[in-house]
Amino acid sequence: MDEKRTVKTSKMLSRILRHEPERVGIALDPAGWVRVDVLLAALAARGNRLTRAELDHVVATNNKRRFAYSPDGLSIRASQGHTVAVDLGLAATEPPPVLFHGTATRSLGAILREGLRPMARRDVHLSADAATATGVGARHGRPVVLLVDAAAMAAAGHEFRVSANGVWLTDAVPPEYLSQAQ
Repeated sequence: MDEKRTVKTSKMLSRILRHEPERVGIALDPAGWVRVDVLLAALAARGNRLTRAELDHVVATNNKRRFAYSPDGLSIRASQGHTVAVDLGLAATEPPPVLFHGTATRSLGAILREGLRPMARRDVHLSADAATATGVGARHGRPVVLLVDAAAMAAAGHEFRVSANGVWLTDAVPPEYLSQAQ
């Protein structure tokens, strides 16, 4: 599978497994899983043939590890980023003292006033390092990195979870826990 097809397939799977499973006629279970054979058959029925080996390649080579197989390898789901209602079953986890959030400079004023909200997603996404946050912010324009005082948030009772691909998730980040990285 060439790089161009790998990227195109990854984007398609993200759309289906995070946002629009009905687009190909599948339903995710409450935890976001769908059987691999059901997904592949649904894709083929819509003219988008994908073999299990090709799916394995996309899952294994995705640099953001967006997809995960169930322990038995029979089901697949997106690791995080859903707009459809799913419960990933992630346990509350003690966060590192500081987490990071990348955004575009044009959004900075509103975020510092209102905090971080999940918007269309189920959770706010945070990074464990500034470099990752910078990359995320750059997708939306000139990037700015925010520091999240995760230790203070946790002490105040805010819950954090970490996805299978290392993205830190929380319901919201109030503005008093944010500062701009220098």
